[in-house]
Amino acid sequence: MDYYGPMVHILRFLAATLATALAAGTTTAWAQATPGRNSPAKASPASVSASASAALLDATLFYEILIGEILTRNGDPGTGHTLMLEAARRSNDERLYQRAADIALQSRSGDAALAAAQAWKEAWPRSREANRYVLQILVALNRIEETATPLRHEVDNTPAPGKASSLLALPQLYRRASDKALAATVLEKALANELATPAFGPSAWTAVGRMRLMADNKPGALEAAQRGHALDPANEGPAVLALELMEGGLAQAEPLLQRYLQGKPTPELRMAYARLLLELQRYAEAHQQLQAVTTEKPDMAQAWLVQAALLLQDNHLAQAEASVQRFLDLSSAPAGNEAARSAMTQAYLISAQIAERRGDYAAAEAWLGRIENEKDLFSTQTRRASLLARQGKLSHARALLRSMPAATEEARRMNMMAEVQLLREAREYREAYTLQEQVVALAPQDDDLVYELAMLADKLKDHKAMERLLRQIIERKPGYHHAYNALGYSFAERGVRLAEAKELVKKALSHAPNDPFITDSLAWVEFRMGNLEVARGLLEDAFKIRPHAEIAAHLGEVLWAMGDKDRARSIWKQGAQINAEDDTLRETLQRFGVKP
Repeated sequence: MDYYGPMVHILRFLAATLATALAAGTTTAWAQATPGRNSPAKASPASVSASASAALLDATLFYEILIGEILTRNGDPGTGHTLMLEAARRSNDERLYQRAADIALQSRSGDAALAAAQAWKEAWPRSREANRYVLQILVALNRIEETATPLRHEVDNTPAPGKASSLLALPQLYRRASDKALAATVLEKALANELATPAFGPSAWTAVGRMRLMADNKPGALEAAQRGHALDPANEGPAVLALELMEGGLAQAEPLLQRYLQGKPTPELRMAYARLLLELQRYAEAHQQLQAVTTEKPDMAQAWLVQAALLLQDNHLAQAEASVQRFLDLSSAPAGNEAARSAMTQAYLISAQIAERRGDYAAAEAWLGRIENEKDLFSTQTRRASLLARQGKLSHARALLRSMPAATEEARRMNMMAEVQLLREAREYREAYTLQEQVVALAPQDDDLVYELAMLADKLKDHKAMERLLRQIIERKPGYHHAYNALGYSFAERGVRLAEAKELVKKALSHAPNDPFITDSLAWVEFRMGNLEVARGLLEDAFKIRPHAEIAAHLGEVLWAMGDKDRARSIWKQGAQINAEDDTLRETLQRFGVKP
């Protein structure tokens, strides 16, 4: 039943009546006016009639708009929209068409909003705003195929200076479309003209590729990035898309990104690539990118901070100190800027760790004392605990960690994990294992926690427990490559089940092909199987990617077995410079009677 039909007619009648009365009053007042000496000549009947008609129309519109707004505000947007759309048609006023569409949108009446927008576009065919309303409403109604024409109209009417950036923003328009693949097809069809031009093709292909990525079509997204890059290798858009694909696990996108980086890339994109390399544990390559960033844009503070963390990880203390100092020189932590405060905290923590490794505990504590943000209490106290443990005050360190607030179960678990790490560093493996069991009991489905328990079982040489825990993880999460690697390495280290060990490590490597530690494990299996030349090659590759004390220990032992004792000593010396406290390196040097 059309409830609003009769009501609309009544309101129109009231509006017309009020308007007629107002117009009549105006005419009477005009007729009664007495002409003076300077009064204009008496109007003709025709002009009086036209004037009265205009006044009548203006008054009708006024009251129609007024009543429409009142009804909308009083909870009857349907009738309000009808009156506003009629007023728009009578006056051909763009503002009223837009208001009619807005009222329908506010009342969540998509079809009514679309009708108003289409009426607006029909009345004002050159209006970009009317076209945008039609386009956005069609997308909201999920009528994706119908968006091709208004999308093409929008692209055609976008000024050239801002066209590239507008094209890049198009995928966001379709982010809520239920059929992303269809949206990608419509977008590609609508942008046919731009896709072929060097000026706009890279941006257009990036938009299409990003839409394909939203549809989980990674090969299609890569193809779009490659086509855009071919049109203009210096354009950033396809390179950014390639980085996004790499982040999504598509390694085939990396060559495109690397080609772009050989030109004149933006430091921000190079920085993003460096962060991804760090996540992939490709530390040597990440360091190269960070060096390039700090050279190309030496005032980018964040690059110096990340570089400092990487240098500290490799125990290059002097270089790490110089990098963090450069960050501090460039930075400040303005009030209210949480990101800046967090970065400053990281700088203080890195500085404290540098001092701690040098044995300057007073300086380390001084750096920690500069951290004021309560949100960083956990990081600050765990470092203080580490300082106490290094000074032989393990009981005090544990007491400090246990005194930290734990309002939630997650906070309690974090505190316990920090204590486990403290015990591990102190080589108190039995107590660490017992505490880690309690941590696992709090979250038995957390594979990372179970993995840490397995690694502690290995330290205790409880190989049955370690294998049971790792196989539990593999059964529950077949893609957890750390478990395959740890189990395979354990077999190799003990010289047992070597064929199975090789299969396990190769399985891990299939999930993380660039991981230097898994490559190290495979090399160790090959070494135990007597394949010295293969083992040496793998270890040299791994050490080049990630100079680490444990990899140095293994490479040195293989070289020693091959008769190259001088080079073995040299590699072991490098390993000791990286981390003289590494358990594997210490045991290896002791076994061969070599001093670093």
